[in-house]
Amino acid sequence: MKIYTKTGDHGDTSLFGGQRVSKNHSRITAYGTVDELNSIIGIVRSADPDPLLEELMERIQNELFVLGADLATPPEKNTRIDRIGPDHVHRIEQDIDRLENELKPLKSFILPGGSPGAAYLHLARTVCRRAERSCFSCRQSEIVSDEALIFLNRLSDLLFVMARYQNKSKNVRDVAWKARK
Repeated sequence: MKIYTKTGDHGDTSLFGGQRVSKNHSRITAYGTVDELNSIIGIVRSADPDPLLEELMERIQNELFVLGADLATPPEKNTRIDRIGPDHVHRIEQDIDRLENELKPLKSFILPGGSPGAAYLHLARTVCRRAERSCFSCRQSEIVSDEALIFLNRLSDLLFVMARYQNKSKNVRDVAWKARK
């Protein structure tokens, strides 16, 4: 299969199921941002993450592919694809709880940073929030499942906790925000 098709040279592309839409269509923006998030998680995986986080990120990257396909496939298309469901959300909540049990409670806001892996995880968190906003924008005119939106919301929380866990595993303190006096 060739990597280039020349079918998108004039500003449109295909959703799963064959429907042609503009490359700035809200579905394309939503799953494009999810793809960007997946790429950033790939960067994090190259930055010597804690082994537990490496395992989580591999699963998350695969789940982001499911989410991308879910967003690229209008629900009215009777295409057999995996979709994000309540079980995906539940797993993320379990991951958050497990990691938080290993961390000291927060006493202040923290700034993105610390170890390189944690800094990249904070970047992933902010892109995840943008993906969530893109999906909500898409939902104004398209059907986007509640589970997809909840998944992204919980994933951004998980990425925050993972950044803290990465700092702990590297013996690097979180960077506390200092309010101006």
